[in-house]
Amino acid sequence: MTDYREADFSHLKTVPIAQRSNRVEPALLAHPPGPDRSFAAFWSALPDILAARDLRLVVDQTAQAAGRRAVVTMLGGHVIKVGLGPLLIELLRRKVITHVAMNGSAAIHDFELAAYGGTSEDVAAGLVDGTFGMAEETGREMNAAVAAGAREQRGMGEALARCLQQRKGLPGRAVSVLVACEDLGVPVTVHAAVGAEIIHQHPTADGAALGATSHRDFKRLAAALPDLDGGGVVLNLGSAVVMPEVFLKALTVARNLHAGRPTDFTACDCDMQRHYRPRVNVVERPTQQGGRGVMLTGHHEILFPLLCWGVLQRLDGH
Repeated sequence: MTDYREADFSHLKTVPIAQRSNRVEPALLAHPPGPDRSFAAFWSALPDILAARDLRLVVDQTAQAAGRRAVVTMLGGHVIKVGLGPLLIELLRRKVITHVAMNGSAAIHDFELAAYGGTSEDVAAGLVDGTFGMAEETGREMNAAVAAGAREQRGMGEALARCLQQRKGLPGRAVSVLVACEDLGVPVTVHAAVGAEIIHQHPTADGAALGATSHRDFKRLAAALPDLDGGGVVLNLGSAVVMPEVFLKALTVARNLHAGRPTDFTACDCDMQRHYRPRVNVVERPTQQGGRGVMLTGHHEILFPLLCWGVLQRLDGH
């Protein structure tokens, strides 16, 4: 018979609960709906625990940065596809967002919504016969704008935004982040990954123009980052790879040129899943020398409206 040893619980040392530090207490708990059903009441009724506390932190830091420090917002394509452009535009109008950096997918969806009134094709169906991404007008007009931008020494974001602004007949003008940035004088940069976007498979694609305009936008993003120092905010909304990689390199350029600045800013990643690159390249490494990194996980179409409404509520003093 095997001789199993057992721990003698009779010798365990317990402590009075009054001496224990508790992380959850009644004041931190959620409140059920009362007579006031406003957003302000809903916001104040959230528990002051974990993600709700982190969301409040990001909202508070973003509202405090408005008009004082940079708020750099990086976009993946799904953020535009799920209908969040109007909320971003309102934050641009309220002078909260100071720089918009898009991956190529976000720029394409925004351009198509603005120019043609719709976007987001059925990828699976189009892949069967090779028609996925082959929209003639999207490729021709965006590539023409990029080529013109290269000749005029503009960045890709500026080139696309100006093309839309000058276009006759723009069914989605009111919901275009590119157009809003151009109208409001907010820098918008587009960071292409050659071969990753549908306009690159169009016959009019010009690799040299894509490279020149996107590289100029990389320089422009790097030039915007020092203004994060001492209280700015970086929001990475839905880009799992491109924008976290671009941001990390732009940050080291900025710190190289500006004696280690920026530091002491808030870096937040918002996405449906927690990915390696946003966690490490946006949230953790950039804030090691000061600041705060936050990961908020949830569907864009729910999470970002909460963040946006929270910021606007703070700005309005509610």
